[in-house]
Amino acid sequence: MQKITIDENILKTPEQRGGISVSVVGCDRSGLVTACLLADAGFKVYCIDSDQSVVDHVKRGLSPFAESGLEPLLEKNVREGRLLATTDIKESIPDSNIILLFAPSKVDEKRRSDYSNIERACRDVGLSLRPGALIIIESDLAPGVTETLVKETLETASGLQAGPAFGLAYCSIQAAPGRGLRDIIDQPKVFGAIDGKSSDLAKAFLSTIIKGEVVGVSSMKTAEAVGLFERVYRDANTALANELACFCEKAGIDFMEVRKAVNLRSNCHLSAPKIIRGTVPDCSALLIEEAENLRTRLRMVVVARKINDAFLNQAFYLVKDALHSCGKTVRRARILVLGVSSRPNLKELEGSFVKELVELLLNKGMLVKVYDPLFSYKELTEIRYPAERTLTRAVKGMDCILIAVGHDGFRHLNLGKIRLLMKKPSAIVDISHIVDPSEVEEKGFAYRSLGRGIWTR
Repeated sequence: MQKITIDENILKTPEQRGGISVSVVGCDRSGLVTACLLADAGFKVYCIDSDQSVVDHVKRGLSPFAESGLEPLLEKNVREGRLLATTDIKESIPDSNIILLFAPSKVDEKRRSDYSNIERACRDVGLSLRPGALIIIESDLAPGVTETLVKETLETASGLQAGPAFGLAYCSIQAAPGRGLRDIIDQPKVFGAIDGKSSDLAKAFLSTIIKGEVVGVSSMKTAEAVGLFERVYRDANTALANELACFCEKAGIDFMEVRKAVNLRSNCHLSAPKIIRGTVPDCSALLIEEAENLRTRLRMVVVARKINDAFLNQAFYLVKDALHSCGKTVRRARILVLGVSSRPNLKELEGSFVKELVELLLNKGMLVKVYDPLFSYKELTEIRYPAERTLTRAVKGMDCILIAVGHDGFRHLNLGKIRLLMKKPSAIVDISHIVDPSEVEEKGFAYRSLGRGIWTR
């Protein structure tokens, strides 16, 4: 039976890498950033995605999403012929020495795993797989999925055996929107492989683009756990912060002041209170489901997820309390939501909680408008936000401003002018912790914020 045909020794220089073809299956944010870094390291890279729009963008050297520093790197490697894009997986897989799979896992409405994207991608790769190739899985998976579903699907489709006939490894990936290049290059990379040869080759390959430590662990199952555990840690830390923030609101304490002092200690890293959406809840769901399959319970993980799922309501309660302090009722109150992005200063909707927040406020009988300087009026209306064209028009006649996303542009709001345009008395609810509470109250607004009970007594 044919063994892996490439050796880690031929990965050492860009000249040697030029003879190695790499297919990146799934050009989401992490996939495209990785593809660009690999092309820049000298590999011939194929970007494969089922979305024709994504492929068309890549072919023109244009990034389909906002990512700092990515587009110049993409344009350069497309122009120099090292980076190609296609929707046809059969076009590149037969010639590829190394295949990276970024197909996204999903969680359904009942919080159960859906690996159909992974399974489909593995089947398509397997049908065109050449003997001797190395496959690295970089999707969020519950521990054991690579060793079972992924491996079995690849073997069935290809007629080849993982290990002797093709290499297989799993690598956990953590790349936040807006800082994907920095995260992938600088952060430690943890991987596990099916055998020693796959491990040696995977480590040598990953080290061509990663400045941080590349750490091999004992198994692919262990590497899968690393990725999920990191996100679950963040979920639990945020849940604790959210609980303590709610306490501070009742106790008349400024949680942000407490957090700053607590985090002076090297052994404490208390998160800021926030509403979490995106991949973190999905990773918690994958782990909770796997624990159920093993007939055990992850009680803290379950409780943390319940706390954070419910924390969206805290934003509503703050708005309600602010309105009541102004002598106003919730029903028919006019609310302006500032910011719709998933992260401050980034034009990115994936993982944003704002759509849910707007729907919650509307369901409570409020009249809601939305403004975000990073998005045009047309873009916001196309995704069905009740938008306004300018901040001045958006503010006029409002009872309350809810700062949902802390764009730098919101740090220097002209509060005096805004108050003149709003319906008095008026309120500002800042769940992003970006404006100065004292200045807000000095200008005559009622003020509320997550965890800042000192202003809500």
